[in-house]
Amino acid sequence: MATKVIIMGAAGRDFHNFNTFFRDNADYKVCAFTATQIPGIEGKVYPAALAGKLYPNGIPIEAEEELKELIKKHAVDQVVLAYSDLPFSYVMEKSALVNSCGADFVLMGPKRTMLKSKVPVVAVVAIRTGCGKSQTTRRVLDILRSHGKKVISIRHPMPYGDLVKQKVQRFANYSDLDTHDCTIEEREEYEPHIDRKSVIYAGVDYEAILREAEKEQPDVILWDGGNNDFPFYKPDLWITVVDPHRAGHEYSYYPGAVNTLAGDVIIINKEETANPEDIQQVRLRVQSLNPNATIIDAASPIFVEKYQQIKGKKVLVVEDGPTLTHGGMKYGAGLVAAQKFGAGEIIDPRPYAKGSLLSTYKKFNHLDNILPAMGYGAKQMKELEESINATPVDLVIIGTPIDLTRVIKINKPALRVQYELQEIGKPDLEDVLQDFIRKHNI
Repeated sequence: MATKVIIMGAAGRDFHNFNTFFRDNADYKVCAFTATQIPGIEGKVYPAALAGKLYPNGIPIEAEEELKELIKKHAVDQVVLAYSDLPFSYVMEKSALVNSCGADFVLMGPKRTMLKSKVPVVAVVAIRTGCGKSQTTRRVLDILRSHGKKVISIRHPMPYGDLVKQKVQRFANYSDLDTHDCTIEEREEYEPHIDRKSVIYAGVDYEAILREAEKEQPDVILWDGGNNDFPFYKPDLWITVVDPHRAGHEYSYYPGAVNTLAGDVIIINKEETANPEDIQQVRLRVQSLNPNATIIDAASPIFVEKYQQIKGKKVLVVEDGPTLTHGGMKYGAGLVAAQKFGAGEIIDPRPYAKGSLLSTYKKFNHLDNILPAMGYGAKQMKELEESINATPVDLVIIGTPIDLTRVIKINKPALRVQYELQEIGKPDLEDVLQDFIRKHNI
């Protein structure tokens, strides 16, 4: 009898674990995926074209709230937790629920889920959403290219549309974003690579994605991680970003703690705005947990063109959605800019929120005076647009990684906040990557 399995996920790690271990594996029967974190995923089906010959009708994707009933309905033997940015207490609460229903609770590790590339891999990951993976990835990309190396980047999945069409996605120019109907969350990760005239892949089937990327004959594959997940590909250099604004989270969130323990390089980011005591707490914890790691100090200073326009103005601050929601941050680069450049008043956007943003504020009640740029689909992007336009302000400060004015129409002046990684002192990423190039004879 095949072992009956449910995979708990959020349209990313869950599909990858299935593809690498369960697909075409007759010893197991995956009865369902459950979904959370991402709006609108439940009720869909993981399609037969991706699920393989054992699943001619595909695999249903159900709401995680139905987990207990699903275990009983299918007489499930194992439940695999396969999503990220979770406090340890949450993970064990799910374990207790699953065990109380009689099933095993499983956390799959790198040995069963990491794929091996034919070329060296640099992986950039973090201990929480919003630590600064994106600017770190850009910094690594810039350094490798400055040494004349061809780099192809691959991003952690964000498949929120037609999964079959999204099996393998390649982004080299802005029209590719439109071709693939990218959400705000996707554009935030892909546009900075396109800005640099660099190619980035993403999708659903990461074996197929890797083999397509390898056909471009890169010198290096650059894994651009998502949430606080560990890499899908076996890294030859594992870079982990930690955040002193959330001191203690480097070893209290899953699977981010894996990245703390396994990283070859640990970057303590945002030091320019963090408390010295918190920086030192993180440093000592990292040194204790992973004494062989190289520790790099870094900052992520902000840049705003025409910053003089902020002074004295009544402003709306729009921040990166995932950083504020499952990342748990109360603010981002937009609020830092508003305060730094002397905004006269920061308007509370909650009274003007539309549609699903109302439920976002209800669920994430730590948010005030900032608007999370939620945009998991066309409907939610329209609600974001309406919320911004309904808020009575002089100026919108956009702290998202992309220019929102590319994808929504804002009826008032807007300024974009940008940020890049800057290492402090030595060692720095240049030192680390030079050693990597020499070691692998790239």
